[in-house]
Amino acid sequence: MELNKYEKAVANIRRELESYISGHNLKSLVIGESGGIDSALCSALAAPVCAKLGVKLIGRSITIETNKQDEIDRGKAIGEAFCTDFKEIDLTSLYKVTLEDVEEAEPADESDREKRVRLGNIKARMRMVYLYNLAQKFRGIVLSTDNYTEFLLGFWTLHGDVGDYGMIQQLWKTEVYELSQYLVDNELQGDGKAALQSCIDAVPTDGLGITSSDLEQLGASSYFEVDETLKKNEGNPDNFKSKNPVIQRHVRSEYKRNHPFNLTRDEVFAN
Repeated sequence: MELNKYEKAVANIRRELESYISGHNLKSLVIGESGGIDSALCSALAAPVCAKLGVKLIGRSITIETNKQDEIDRGKAIGEAFCTDFKEIDLTSLYKVTLEDVEEAEPADESDREKRVRLGNIKARMRMVYLYNLAQKFRGIVLSTDNYTEFLLGFWTLHGDVGDYGMIQQLWKTEVYELSQYLVDNELQGDGKAALQSCIDAVPTDGLGITSSDLEQLGASSYFEVDETLKKNEGNPDNFKSKNPVIQRHVRSEYKRNHPFNLTRDEVFAN
């Protein structure tokens, strides 16, 4: 691990966040505590900045039916260690009522996996409704917890995952792990240290009940493999003809990185 690299990264991320909060006169930051490494890292990075500025760091562990107990426990540990306002919220009953109202009467021609993805998207969007309501109520913004690997793979739900401010959006997933380990080894103590380490050690999952792990969805054995595959192919269109599942997912998810797709004025007013 490059200690100097991550020491500077931590300082830079926090300096920029402090400047943004002050420049926009924000009164709170809101974050969903999933029990995963990304939201845990963002919480650890934001906490000292919020404390310095006297701004609330509002964390919510929002569970809906498919979240496993170990995920819930990790989310609670992170929220209690870093947030000034933390609560556990279970939206399962609301989700079931919502599903009754939004499902069409005719059955869809879809596989079981396709259905799990679709229902997972509903859960993600419900969580974001909750977080954005808090952000508006407490005059703040929602922190985004996506990383660059997830961005390139479309590994997020449109209108359901991406927040307003991304501290780690340009970090590869492997860098997320390394930066988290840097904080554990060089900065954090007590409950915060233990909570973040547990997220580093955990099997990564989206908590939406689609598969047992993120890597299973991505068709890879490790995030190192995923990142190296993307790095080798990024910027070379010919390489994206590969049948590698990581590359295929990148190609299929292009619409998410170009959303919404807008016609240009030249196209609209073409002769």
